[in-house]
Amino acid sequence: MNLIIIGGLASLLAGLATGVGALPVFLVRRVSDRFLDASLGFAAGVMLAATSFSLLVPAIEIGGIWKTVIGIILGTVFLIYAEKFTPHLHQVTGIKGPSTQLNKLWLFILAITIHNFPEGMAVGVGFGGGDINAGTTLAIGMGLQNIPEGLAVALPLLREKSTRQKAFLIALLTGLVEPVGGFLGISIVSIAEFLLPYGLAFAAGAMLFVISEEIIPETHSRGNDREATIVFIVGFIIIMVLDNVFG
Repeated sequence: MNLIIIGGLASLLAGLATGVGALPVFLVRRVSDRFLDASLGFAAGVMLAATSFSLLVPAIEIGGIWKTVIGIILGTVFLIYAEKFTPHLHQVTGIKGPSTQLNKLWLFILAITIHNFPEGMAVGVGFGGGDINAGTTLAIGMGLQNIPEGLAVALPLLREKSTRQKAFLIALLTGLVEPVGGFLGISIVSIAEFLLPYGLAFAAGAMLFVISEEIIPETHSRGNDREATIVFIVGFIIIMVLDNVFG
């Protein structure tokens, strides 16, 4: 039970980092596309490293390669269908999912919510295996990548004529879906321990989908490819080092 509480709190703190990232909206109404793309590149690097070292490596060690493959496929399929049946707005490819009367603001919020769920689940599953260090590394990684994501959520809301307070609160609330995913993930693998490798790989597959489908294309859509790539590598290195120091 203590582990469930710790994992839930860790995923909550990681989710609240979106609010930290959104704080600059009280000072500025716009940042350069180069800065935003670099920030999201950093987030993608952090996510990829966390996926590789804190999810896939332990999944293979615990359950072997084929359980890991199955988990990755299930996580990917879950995100594909979540996006297919939920109307949402991608910055690069536009409106996706079933037709709806919702405005762009809500479609954008739904897109972020879809993507935050597997991040919270990753943290929860990390703690669910009983490895506090692995769960902590995942929580730190998700928190770090949520900071630029919070800014990326809040700034478009300002351009849609939202107030600074409303933009901040919405960015904060989109992160609060993470503890829901975290609680679900840690509860499942704590109750049914044999599902741990599948859960780790499921979260990994979902996050790989988000990285490739949304974050990287967005960072390369405005001509800032080199900056985004360099900071992507920096983010990857930081989480790789943390995983080895605390792992």
